[in-house]
Amino acid sequence: MGQLRGAIVPVTPFQQNCAILWDDEAMRAIVVDPGGDVDRILAAIEQCKVGVDRILLTHGHLDHAGGAAGLAEALQVPIEGPDIRDKFLLDGIAAQAAGYGFDARNCTPDRWLTEGETVTIGTHRFDILHCPGHTPGHLVFVNHAAKLLLAGDVLFQGSVGRTDFPYGDTAALIDAIKTKLLPLGDDFEFLCGHGPGSSIGAERVGNPFLR
Repeated sequence: MGQLRGAIVPVTPFQQNCAILWDDEAMRAIVVDPGGDVDRILAAIEQCKVGVDRILLTHGHLDHAGGAAGLAEALQVPIEGPDIRDKFLLDGIAAQAAGYGFDARNCTPDRWLTEGETVTIGTHRFDILHCPGHTPGHLVFVNHAAKLLLAGDVLFQGSVGRTDFPYGDTAALIDAIKTKLLPLGDDFEFLCGHGPGSSIGAERVGNPFLR
């Protein structure tokens, strides 16, 4: 059984962490949250010398899903996730991007995902948790064997996801973190959508939003 490896590619003016994760034996990969700068992501995939099986989306925001349609086309792979409750966001990507002065395409996943389902890369399994609040359909991907979370914009080092959108829900976000993420254990590390990752233990102790 191969080891799980990863590379982070910061994309777009939002400096969103697009992640490439792969099995170092099979050299098969997933790309998580390709927000844009598709050429840069393709170059990173080539540098990692991996074959991509699918694109995963944690949620429907422009900076996480804006490059998904273009990347899926270039690689001829399916897009999976988020939860269907984020469809309205994926349907509005092009309009939102135009407001920021750049191009991005709307995105329709090949498969919506729901809590309780799993996705795999080689022998590595990620369980799916629904963690709404930042967006209604936000998903977090959990690899128990590697003690790794792909947290999207739910939890950050010293912070949590924004909820100041018309559809945001602070109480739901904090509840999801406290009931679904913190119980996973202090030794779980997470990659997040922006900035450096952290661990559940560090955030349980030091994150002011969780006190």
